[in-house]
Amino acid sequence: MWIPRSIEPELRKLAATRPVVVLTGARQTGKTSTLRRLFPDYGFVSLDLPSEAEQAQKEPALFLQRHPPPSILEEVQYAPSLFRHLKVVVDAQRKRAGQFLITGSQKFTLMKGVGESLAGRAAILDLEPLAFAEARAARPETRCLDFMVRGGMPELHATPDLDVVSFQNSYLATYLQRDVRTLANVGSLRDFERFLRACALRSANLLNKADLARDVGIAPSTANQWLSILEASGQVALLEPWFSNRTKSIAKSPKLYLNDTGLLCSLLNIRDANSLIGAPCAGAVWETFVLAQLRHRERVAGRARSLFFWRDRTREVDFVAESGGFLELLEAKWTELPDSTDLANLRFVREAIGRQKVKGASVVCRATHDFPIEDNCRAVPVEELV
Repeated sequence: MWIPRSIEPELRKLAATRPVVVLTGARQTGKTSTLRRLFPDYGFVSLDLPSEAEQAQKEPALFLQRHPPPSILEEVQYAPSLFRHLKVVVDAQRKRAGQFLITGSQKFTLMKGVGESLAGRAAILDLEPLAFAEARAARPETRCLDFMVRGGMPELHATPDLDVVSFQNSYLATYLQRDVRTLANVGSLRDFERFLRACALRSANLLNKADLARDVGIAPSTANQWLSILEASGQVALLEPWFSNRTKSIAKSPKLYLNDTGLLCSLLNIRDANSLIGAPCAGAVWETFVLAQLRHRERVAGRARSLFFWRDRTREVDFVAESGGFLELLEAKWTELPDSTDLANLRFVREAIGRQKVKGASVVCRATHDFPIEDNCRAVPVEELV
């Protein structure tokens, strides 16, 4: 079963107007499947195959003779030498759109090659795990809590009979062996896995690298490097604080989130919806889930880098969405019936920022429908975010 992705129209448009399209994202988010479905007439080669990667790296001209445009090149970061030769081929027919569609799951390595050789020639898109809205469009019976535990990897929803625990365990093992070893010389994969689990325990919390390093037993510089690896491979996201000149005591540290609640639940040993309901970390998992849906909403709307959080010494609002000079304030609450007590931080921050600048204030919760609470604040089900 194919699950359509909201990114598909933009991919088609870019392939019709730009010579190169680069699609990044974590492993198993559906990059190659999406491109091959949208562009069935393109050639295809995967540099996951060592023989192809070796030729692309050592004999790039011959490799491109074997795979002329239009072609889909998968995991091209394994052959850094290829980028300079791609530039030569692209420039020979600069006005020809859709010459190469490139994928990569190691963003920093990939973007270094794109920036050095394909600047001005490549359009760049990021494919994240399935949003709840995408899964529901394909399978209307999908329940919110089940989706949170199952996660957003498309294969888990296209093939519902797949065992989630086995899939996540295999995903983690493959990620550690392939991406981590490639991106950095990690001496101990066991320590790195412990670091990833420590990040899972801190999802939806302020990032404190010193505490993270101390708990895992590694140097702060190592923690910083490993966090960059998790970002580069699409496993975590850092949400920056919103601030203005009028707010002096606001937090400067970002908040840490895992990108996929399925992997998060696996690392927290949450195996089903009933276990999630009774888990002490349910609120953090919910906030992580809400952020993923907000990121999807902002991408669909074409708003890049528009999400933040607000925090000072005593108060916090989980999410601040900025658009056209106005702000939307959102709190993620693990409740079905939020009341006036859940609005304290929204009210405080709205007054601190200025009511005239705030276009909306909402509590994103597990309610079955949208309803007003009080003081122009609403309860909003996660299904209505998009």
